[in-house]
Amino acid sequence: MSKIKEIMKNIDKDRFLTGAGLIVLIVLVGWIDNFIIVWAFLGIAYLFSFYETMRLFQIDDNALYAYGALLWIISFFYINPDDLFFLALIISLSWMVYQNSVELKKIYIFLYPTASFLFLLALYKGFGIDAIIWLVIVVALTDTAAYFTGRAVGKTPFCSISPKKTLEGVAGGVLVATIAGSIYGVSFVSPILAVLISFLVAVSSIFGDLFESFLKRRAGVKDSGNVLPGHGGVLDRVDGYLFGGVLMVILLRGLA
Repeated sequence: MSKIKEIMKNIDKDRFLTGAGLIVLIVLVGWIDNFIIVWAFLGIAYLFSFYETMRLFQIDDNALYAYGALLWIISFFYINPDDLFFLALIISLSWMVYQNSVELKKIYIFLYPTASFLFLLALYKGFGIDAIIWLVIVVALTDTAAYFTGRAVGKTPFCSISPKKTLEGVAGGVLVATIAGSIYGVSFVSPILAVLISFLVAVSSIFGDLFESFLKRRAGVKDSGNVLPGHGGVLDRVDGYLFGGVLMVILLRGLA
């Protein structure tokens, strides 16, 4: 009990308030369940994440940012938003080759975070708000349970990229998320699929977090930005969803 009290005491006030505000906002968006609002909400998160990723890749190109914004506008009208990633890739490569200057980091930014956000929009378009809620339950609980489990019993380092993560914490996060996600997901798919999808999405969200940590470490920064007090940048909050959302779309399309 004293360990739990110590953990709660160490939680940053700004982090808690910002997190609570984000939860209220997400619940409100989910309750309204309107395509325009969901598209706008994801679009704002995407543009912030795009900008923060440009900083991590040390890209200074306003035209690229405008290109990303235009791509998101097109996604409003296009039936399969995730296909637009390939369009962006082909156009970008064609233009770079024409100029005889292929800069791979400018290609990477349309793989991460652009493709991931297009998949998140495709998840909503194809499977509705219930699939988004399922994703949020799995990813949020993976992160939260991993934090508390790691602080309570974590001893074994999980990965050198993120020294604070422990194997025990990751296992606890994945376990809790899989159980909760399966309870919710069984309303839409078979029990076996609910467990499988929840488990794989939880695991992928762990590596989504690790990938963003890798980018920050390479760029020599603690946070991707400072727009969210106590949390850093938007990318710091959506990193798990950028891997988890892609996997959920693929699994639901292929197995459900």
